[in-house]
Amino acid sequence: MTVLTQIRIWLAIFIAALVVSGVTAFPLETELRIGSDILQASPAPQWLPGLVQWIEQVRDGLIATNDAYPFLAYGTDWLAFAHLVIAILFIGPWRDPVRNVWVIHWGMIACIAVIPLAIIAGPIRGIPWGWTLIDISFGVFGIIPLLIVLRLIRRLEREQSAVSPLPAQ
Repeated sequence: MTVLTQIRIWLAIFIAALVVSGVTAFPLETELRIGSDILQASPAPQWLPGLVQWIEQVRDGLIATNDAYPFLAYGTDWLAFAHLVIAILFIGPWRDPVRNVWVIHWGMIACIAVIPLAIIAGPIRGIPWGWTLIDISFGVFGIIPLLIVLRLIRRLEREQSAVSPLPAQ
């Protein structure tokens, strides 16, 4: 398997994760209703009562907000859109990884920035610490494929420069 193919596989995984994350931000109320029903039908209420209570509180809050103020959901529509646009950005490194390595650097910075955002905004917004850790994990796990891609791009760059050295001056 070529280095370029490996880069594209890792980018496909990363892009797919962004798309899934974005698309699932649209039907939040439906997802929370289904998720809550699944949790209630499982052993979770006995094993993880705090999690079940939190999911139900979020579900109830979202239902009440959507009933009274449906326009506020437009904010999560923009969140979903942002994920999809960010996914599109990674087409640049897919097409020309060496030239667009800056997108990988930018993505890594964004993954790192998730951590202080979650640590600061989570408590301000009343998010339980366990859920803040889940939010932090998006940055931690998100950076892993990007680090792999960065290493592979460096290898590709070395291969390309060995094949076509700079002309003598």
